[in-house]
Amino acid sequence: MTEDTTISLPAHDWPEFPPGLVWLVGAGPGEPGLMTLLGLHALRLADVIVHDALVDDRILDWRRPGCRLEYAGKRGGRPSARQRDISLRLIELSREGQRVLRLKGGDPFVFGRGGEEAQTLVQAGVPIRVTPGISAGIGGLAWAGIPVTHRDVNQAVTFLTGHDQTGLAPAAIDWAALSRSSPVIVMYMAVKHLPKITEALLAAGRPADEPLAIVSNATLPGMTVLETTLGDAAAEAARHEVAAPAIVCLGRVVLMRQAIDWMSQAQGLAPRSLDPLGRGVPQQVG
Repeated sequence: MTEDTTISLPAHDWPEFPPGLVWLVGAGPGEPGLMTLLGLHALRLADVIVHDALVDDRILDWRRPGCRLEYAGKRGGRPSARQRDISLRLIELSREGQRVLRLKGGDPFVFGRGGEEAQTLVQAGVPIRVTPGISAGIGGLAWAGIPVTHRDVNQAVTFLTGHDQTGLAPAAIDWAALSRSSPVIVMYMAVKHLPKITEALLAAGRPADEPLAIVSNATLPGMTVLETTLGDAAAEAARHEVAAPAIVCLGRVVLMRQAIDWMSQAQGLAPRSLDPLGRGVPQQVG
């Protein structure tokens, strides 16, 4: 444990964490400071934390002394716990009278199987509480200087997963309809099947030169951002050996990073352009 366990929460009518309750909490995209205060409150009271692979160890260090950790990570292409086994373990711990914190990366209800776990727990008569977290598809992109909405670009955004229950590229998506209707598309877990996904979007009519960004390890010290285009994305991702976890964003909002890459600005670097949307404002010079 670290000295961070002494952090005090502000005065508030914090909810109780009775024995037998399973509390589903989103830990955010990675950076510990992006976890909610309710999540921190739950960490301080839990008897056991069942956590995913993407939960940062620094967050786990905030648990109370004596709290037990159980790993339940699921990573694509690697040996992982089966979802049913995880849900049954949560039920078992609840019936033992444990205060169970189910800690998931991002938001538990955004491609995180939190809905499945909550449904199974409710069907088993287990009391639950849900605390949302900052999803990487919003917070991770913001950390990289990419807003998922901008009034000059889009009035809609679509979130999709890069694989279905079989682990293959999603087969149920109407790529033609998606291509026509959504000016910005944010993709979770899409790196593995990026060639097939980009091929489908190109075939559906998206322009090859449409801006695309891949943000790996969003909000963490090792975060990388690859800015490319839809037509070049698969080849560039392979050339740069882009690794998961990563968020892929397609659309003109990617260009906004040229002006609001706040992390580079914090390091003393000037924005690359005052107006990345190309409305005639001159390039900023150092």
